[in-house]
Amino acid sequence: MRDDGSANWRPQHEVEIVAGTSLGGGLDRVARALAHALAETASWDVAANVVNIPGDGARRAWSYIDRHPRDAHVIAISSPNLASDYLTGLASFDHGRYSPIAILLSEYIAFAVSAASPIKTGVDFLGKLATDPASVTVALSTALGNPNHLAFAKLVSHVGGDLRLPTIRVFDNALDAVADVVSGGAGVAAVTAASVLPQLKAGNVRILAISSPERLAGPFAEIPTWMEGAVDCVIGAWRGVTAPAGIDAGQRAFWEEALKTAVDTASWKAELTRNCWSSFYLAGPALRQYLASEQRDFAVRLAQLGLLRAASPPENAELSPLHATQKDRNA
Repeated sequence: MRDDGSANWRPQHEVEIVAGTSLGGGLDRVARALAHALAETASWDVAANVVNIPGDGARRAWSYIDRHPRDAHVIAISSPNLASDYLTGLASFDHGRYSPIAILLSEYIAFAVSAASPIKTGVDFLGKLATDPASVTVALSTALGNPNHLAFAKLVSHVGGDLRLPTIRVFDNALDAVADVVSGGAGVAAVTAASVLPQLKAGNVRILAISSPERLAGPFAEIPTWMEGAVDCVIGAWRGVTAPAGIDAGQRAFWEEALKTAVDTASWKAELTRNCWSSFYLAGPALRQYLASEQRDFAVRLAQLGLLRAASPPENAELSPLHATQKDRNA
């Protein structure tokens, strides 16, 4: 049923925050942090509960959103994968099918090996990529073509290697990709930094480097960035909120204001610190411009990697500043 679209729209019953990963996964962590922040600030008398719909690289969650058109009581945690999955042909939909509300934060990519790995440093890993790339096995989460994969592609490009030679293992959940490294499956995991924290604290993994522009704080304070080693690898994976298609202006305005207030709460800021997330809030016309720019950026990059399936890269595309400082060489 369509809700009143007036400027005074408020949720009339339980709000669902849909996360496309299982409990503890990257999208789930953001969903639960948001639920707490909304509870701290909510001026409406209804609950906001997390609904986990894992599977198919988080794409099952969007099938659920499709079943709730025009329903502003259902929102989902979104990511760049909506664009990259469409461009690689894994999905038939992108951001334009839904109602993006805001980007909330960005996470950077950590490259982790098991504590027993003979690969001790990022230099060691680059050397292996340069001299014996066929022996390298990398664990990623959700899908090829996402920011994790693009970060790895930058390393291969840096050493002048062939991206077709390493073996890439894709998992539905970043925690499973890290577990694969711990169990001796893949040699390296390339996942968002917060996804490595449990195994890092347990002493089961070592982080080689992170794709951030500067060192992260807390447990990552001693971990170098790839930029420190003169490797052009600065890539983040943002997390945001998207509503179903067809919500109206009043509902959009409500969620933009609610989210803007939520990211200013003490509980949200505490989660940023605990997970080493980087604050990055974007909404309104700036958000729509950013998503369009990012999709053009991805089309160029995925074409370079031979992964572009759904569309051709635009001519003279400009790269968005969050993800890179210059165009990649062909990997």
